[in-house]
Amino acid sequence: MNLRELPKAELHLHLEGSLEPETLRELDPALTAEEIAARYRYGGFEDFIESYKWVLELLREPEDFALATRRLLTRLASENVRYAEITLSAGVMLHRRQDFAAILEAVQREAEASPVQVRWIPDAIRQLGPEHAMEVAELAVQHAGRGVVAFGIGGSEELGPVEWFGEVFQYVRERGLRLTVHAGETMGPESVWGAVKLGAERIGHGIRAAEDAELLAHLREQDVPLEICVTSNVATGAVASLAEHPVRRIFEAGVPIVLATDDPGMFGATLTREYEILEREFGFSEEELRAVAANSFRYAFSGVEG
Repeated sequence: MNLRELPKAELHLHLEGSLEPETLRELDPALTAEEIAARYRYGGFEDFIESYKWVLELLREPEDFALATRRLLTRLASENVRYAEITLSAGVMLHRRQDFAAILEAVQREAEASPVQVRWIPDAIRQLGPEHAMEVAELAVQHAGRGVVAFGIGGSEELGPVEWFGEVFQYVRERGLRLTVHAGETMGPESVWGAVKLGAERIGHGIRAAEDAELLAHLREQDVPLEICVTSNVATGAVASLAEHPVRRIFEAGVPIVLATDDPGMFGATLTREYEILEREFGFSEEELRAVAANSFRYAFSGVEG
């Protein structure tokens, strides 16, 4: 089975985390390969966050984001990724007083020139609190006609508990946007429970749901998919090792999963390799891999066919 040629969609993908070393050097030619390699090596989740902040400092102007988008979409097209929902760190842009509208216009221009169909998900920094998240939500709603299909929150689950954001989630859903929430990556099943109870339609990561049989049953019965990012979880220490990743257990519990790369440039990941990992390390059959790929279209927030 040629997994590169398998039609795929990518639903959990951060633009800012997609920058490969070559793209970083395009943005700053003074960077050395050794410096980038050191920045892209993590001792845990907090190390990763610090590296992510470092990457953000290199994205200053709308054309920097356009370059990142162009390089990313070229790679996705080469893997037969036909559709992508790309998260934009809108909360960071607001925090840094960058012009979100100009950045969105620049990245949308690149998307329109690509064979990959693209939609955007602005996300908020949860540890900055509900007022910050509402600012991002208002921004997302304002640009809903420009390719924005959903709103999300990322950042520290511990420092920004999901219960803070009930009003924000209600606001975006009442205005027609979809909702995805990072949960159960570094915190336990209670984080996933909270996100689902507040209306999350997809869960970013969600791997700690494997610790709660009742939660797995709820996700299955309510048809709430988990956006599984295996390489990311190993790289950040969300799981101790590849062998300990619960993706097989979650799949066998009947919970719908979609496979994703999260921050592919920072983790050296590709969507094709994520499928290869499922096949090689977790014994997924061709039929099961095709089912996972079908899920990536089925659970897209914008109607799309594989």
